[in-house]
Amino acid sequence: MRVIFMGTPEFSVPVLEALVAAGHEIACVYCQPPRPAGRGKKDRPTPVHARAQELGLEVRHPVSLKGDEAQAEFAALEADIAVVVAYGLILPQAVLDAPKFGCLNIHASLLPRWRGAAPIHRAIMAGDAETGVCIMQMEAGLDTGPVLLREAVEIGAEEVTAGLHDRLSELGARLIVEALERLPELEPEVQPEDGVSYASKIDKGEARVDWNCPAEEVDRLIRGLSPFPGAFVEVEGERLKLLASRLGEGQGRPGEVLDDALTVACGQGAVQLLRLQRAGKGAQDAEEFLRGRPLLKGAQL
Repeated sequence: MRVIFMGTPEFSVPVLEALVAAGHEIACVYCQPPRPAGRGKKDRPTPVHARAQELGLEVRHPVSLKGDEAQAEFAALEADIAVVVAYGLILPQAVLDAPKFGCLNIHASLLPRWRGAAPIHRAIMAGDAETGVCIMQMEAGLDTGPVLLREAVEIGAEEVTAGLHDRLSELGARLIVEALERLPELEPEVQPEDGVSYASKIDKGEARVDWNCPAEEVDRLIRGLSPFPGAFVEVEGERLKLLASRLGEGQGRPGEVLDDALTVACGQGAVQLLRLQRAGKGAQDAEEFLRGRPLLKGAQL
């Protein structure tokens, strides 16, 4: 098929690669514009932009698709279908209608649960036992379109957003190739009204750990916000990011270090910290971290 690909972050790259490997003709790649990054604040292309260039594909990065000119340029590509995954712009109706078979979105949740911007983070933070990927026919509403394919995966007891992100990216790549192969036979499934929830964008204000919360909530917060923005605590004026954890045993004052293995008391129960990061330093496993920054039994986080 002649495909317009629309995606921006690392999550979208395996999907683009899978479409190319499956032999589809990529008419054009749309992504977000390069933005300042790094110490020099020089414009850096997005992961999709960089990979598309390596593959020799045409890349466009308009700041908006609302204008007549941008919409005419999109329609002139005469695509059979557009594949959209974490693109970052709302698609006007004229864009949704331009490809012969419309636009398909790869969404990293089991719709209608976790519509919106941060479905992977929210699934872990909410303690969901499973999540998955849906291939959805796009319409004007926010992730409201009918679902063509879906597949569920279990969320591991110690899984962090980074690992789940990678698993769902690969799953989405496989499912979209299957969806394009089976497109004529797939029956769209209208999303039910029951079970709708919204995965709002992660606010950095959510990232401070409140040790008064139950251990289950603290553990899910740490894993759900890893690696970005990273749950954090402050110890003697120094901010520490907490990047991996599991439920531990013991009790004490909320925030009290209970042993030499970084088990920390919560309002109910305890969590064991497995991976941490000091400001300006790389992430470290707990054992390595403690060699450089001891947190002794009885310390207060």
